[in-house]
Amino acid sequence: MEEYISNNEQDTKEIALQISRKLTAGDIVLLEGDLGAGKTAFVKGIIKAYGGDESQVTSPTFTIVNEYNVLGKTIYHFDLYRIESVEELFNIGIEEYFYSVGICFIEWPERAEELFVGSHKKITIEKTGETSRKIKFEEIE
Repeated sequence: MEEYISNNEQDTKEIALQISRKLTAGDIVLLEGDLGAGKTAFVKGIIKAYGGDESQVTSPTFTIVNEYNVLGKTIYHFDLYRIESVEELFNIGIEEYFYSVGICFIEWPERAEELFVGSHKKITIEKTGETSRKIKFEEIE
């Protein structure tokens, strides 16, 4: 496990840049943290790290998934906060996303934790102050 300290949103994006170098096509990355912890800011940093326009990144709270194509990479950004059941995810074809060459970032993964029993990566963002955060990166086998 690796730990990082972020003092502001810009730091969070810089940490995302560092972590982006450890990701490969097909990765599933679980994003854990309270509301307002910085999960979407982290994804903005990932998109920027891959050469995309971070201003286009929005939380997919109502759409469940946003797709970003940046420099030959596909990034899927899920927000499971509003799902009622895992069946909803199967109805949108979530397994197709998981077995694609894209990288999946999933906010609120605990809403469907039974889907994430295999190998994946986990980012935990913990508020430590008004703008400061502790960010943990783990590879789960």
